[in-house]
Amino acid sequence: MADRGAEPEQLAFGFDHPESLARDDFLRGPSNAAALDAVDRWPDWPARALVLAGPDGAGKTHLAAIWAARADARIVPAAALDAAGVPAALATGALVIEDAGPGLDEVALFHLLNLAREAGAFLLLTTRTPPAAWPLRLPDLRSRLRALPVLSLAAPDDALLRAVLVKLFADRQLAVDDGLLTYLERRIERSFTAARAVVARLDDEGLRRQRPVTRALAVELLGNGEPDEDDDPEPEGGAAADADRRPGA
Repeated sequence: MADRGAEPEQLAFGFDHPESLARDDFLRGPSNAAALDAVDRWPDWPARALVLAGPDGAGKTHLAAIWAARADARIVPAAALDAAGVPAALATGALVIEDAGPGLDEVALFHLLNLAREAGAFLLLTTRTPPAAWPLRLPDLRSRLRALPVLSLAAPDDALLRAVLVKLFADRQLAVDDGLLTYLERRIERSFTAARAVVARLDDEGLRRQRPVTRALAVELLGNGEPDEDDDPEPEGGAAADADRRPGA
């Protein structure tokens, strides 16, 4: 039987926080500068095809979206690529193949590269690993891919990761302090994907508990409740706890 005297639990309503993939929202850093410069230089490319290679969360999808908007390109997942659909995929004269790599339809990709060359179309491929490392069966496809320029993206450095965290919190109308940012930098995977995930988790948990998003909350969620020895403890009754979580709240 329910306890009628118990405090009702605060419900957290899930609101979508779509991430902007516009050019102005892409944060530049040493790990992605060369790839961003190449996208910005389009259509002044040395070749009509370009490969962006790097780990998940390095910014490949964002760069592909920037280029697709600029070049009026379609975006097709590599897993959906098939030979019959190649002519339609190149209809606008520009195409992004997302998440290319081992296991894709080699005949379809070979057909795509040939048709793009004949039509003078532009191609952008994103991949976790450079094509030279793919175990391909078709020698002609291997040769075509090795001729494509490849730009590598790396995991973000400390400064870029912090800037991304600040932006993601700001997108949710959350003002956070340096203590929280430093704590997160030391604990999350160095990727944009991990940054998005931890910001969403902290925001959701803060709403559920009706608490501000602070380092203390992050310690509870990520650090088993134990603060770092080299971090100053954050007082629960400090200014951050008294401040409104959101402007106008």
